[in-house]
Amino acid sequence: MKETLHIVEPTLAGETGHELSFAESLWLAAGGAPVKVWAGRAARVPAPPPWVTVERHFVRPLRRLQAPLLYRRLLGRPGRILVATAARLDLISLGWAAGRREIPPGKVSLYFHWFRDSPSKRRTLERAARRHPGLVVLGPTPTVVDVFRACGFRHAEVAPYPITPVREGAPETPFRHLLFAGRARQDKGFARFVDLVELLSRRGESIPVTYQRAPDTGRYEEATRRDLARLDHLAYPGIRAEAEPLSAPAYAALFPGGICLQPYDAADFADRVSGVTLDALSAGCPVVALRGTWSARAVERFGAGGVVDDVSAETLLGAARRVIDGYAGFQAGARRGGAVLQEENDGRRLYEAVMAPRAPAPVTSR
Repeated sequence: MKETLHIVEPTLAGETGHELSFAESLWLAAGGAPVKVWAGRAARVPAPPPWVTVERHFVRPLRRLQAPLLYRRLLGRPGRILVATAARLDLISLGWAAGRREIPPGKVSLYFHWFRDSPSKRRTLERAARRHPGLVVLGPTPTVVDVFRACGFRHAEVAPYPITPVREGAPETPFRHLLFAGRARQDKGFARFVDLVELLSRRGESIPVTYQRAPDTGRYEEATRRDLARLDHLAYPGIRAEAEPLSAPAYAALFPGGICLQPYDAADFADRVSGVTLDALSAGCPVVALRGTWSARAVERFGAGGVVDDVSAETLLGAARRVIDGYAGFQAGARRGGAVLQEENDGRRLYEAVMAPRAPAPVTSR
């Protein structure tokens, strides 16, 4: 009987975001080995395979209290634990859950999508590495992982961000719209997207534009609510809002024929893998991204769109026009990139890293 993999993902609530595709890529990689997903209480997970159990466990206001209690339970059970979207608080919670016990090597893996460094955070990391040397820290890029290695983690490794599996190659599709995919957020440059729509409206353009929008604007930060109000005031005739939450098929249908605009914050996304970029390229959708971000490097690697040096409306529009004019070629680059990334970021790589045997730390004399 193969070991059970417990995937802890409190923010998994439905088909929106990348929490579900992250978990799905892992349970497909498990190939029939048991997987248990600890998700949000209202999680909607359509038809998981028979070897997957979804535990609707977390209540949003109580997540910080529930996580250490769940870790204590799981540490006493057989199987591996993967904290799918790890943060510093998870290291603290695991330390409390373990108590005086040392966490066995390989029992717990934490996947850090990114890490905002600071001296105080490094002190927390150093304490966790000393107390529990068997913890496995995984991240999508060397920049993320190197911080943990420097803080003393013996099992700190790069493991590719698992891509949403695509069963068929991306089709050739004519251009149909500019696209801002995913949740409207300031760090993802939503204000710059609104500036672009404002420019299109002022110039009397007719380029179609699509974005995602939740019916309840109270879910957004204040700056984003102001940006949504700006969009409503513009009444640009070429714009279409797709109501969140979208089903996985509806989300995937946004990309064919699109140009995915990613005016993401250069500091936050310098070495942060974008699930939206992976989805776009997998669908043969060219991307426009800011130079210096991980997404821009992917675009340049495959000739899959445009890279800009600033995210002003004029610059974004100029880049979008160049991609529209050469759409077939940029789409071909995106399709090539998607095929390569489907292999490089296959969920099997992360699954194998989590389930790999780990040797105990060497005993040192004191």
